[in-house]
Amino acid sequence: MSRVNTLLNEMWENYISYTPSAKKISKLFGEEVVNDHIAFRTLNLEQCNIFKQAEYLQQFGYKISGDYHFEQKKLNAIHLENTEERLPKIFLSELILEEFSSELKEFFVNLFNEVHLSGKDLFMGGKSWELHYDIYTKLAQESEYASWLYVWGFCPNHFTVSINHLTKYQDIVDVNAMVKANGFTLNSSGGEIKGTKEELLEQSSIMADKIKVRFGSIDEIVPSCYYEFAKRYSDSTGQIYQGFVTTSADKIFESTNK
Repeated sequence: MSRVNTLLNEMWENYISYTPSAKKISKLFGEEVVNDHIAFRTLNLEQCNIFKQAEYLQQFGYKISGDYHFEQKKLNAIHLENTEERLPKIFLSELILEEFSSELKEFFVNLFNEVHLSGKDLFMGGKSWELHYDIYTKLAQESEYASWLYVWGFCPNHFTVSINHLTKYQDIVDVNAMVKANGFTLNSSGGEIKGTKEELLEQSSIMADKIKVRFGSIDEIVPSCYYEFAKRYSDSTGQIYQGFVTTSADKIFESTNK
């Protein structure tokens, strides 16, 4: 197995350990599922920003292929594509700390000053700090993204089924119907289907699994991660669109809302 496939498999095993719904749904398709993209969350700090992450992925054949800005969520993002086209794209987003309160920014600056991060840690390092529920709830008041990152740290945020590569399903409506029929809840923010054929990308996702997490001496149930579904369309040149639509991704981010 190649180094990149070993890495991607490790990411999947890590992800399904706290997103059991993804493993269950992937089996419901009854065929090999091809991943469209894997997403990660981070902060715009020097030691862990999206370009630091991208630098690590270069050795596995990934290169930056698009950049995005999310004004409402106060995020910047990039996506990377592999020289081997069948491999999943990787979507990296970062919280722009300067756009939040000085308390939130200082909290993360101080927290990450005490954390040593190697390249792989930026993707599967998890968290190396003690969790406090009052901090979690305070962060959530300003940014759900920030509170999620505080609890889960560096790990895959979601994997994405490529509907284009399925043989039994070709329509996102049918995929959504199957997922719902099996008892999973879809993210309905902005409608169950985000994006249109005209935008060359349709996306949907389940709401994040709820997982028991230890906060000091207490346990609380909080959202972990979700599974996404994507259908891509050809542009005017006949090429399948490989980018992302910010208005759609903005709503997909809300799959981890409480």
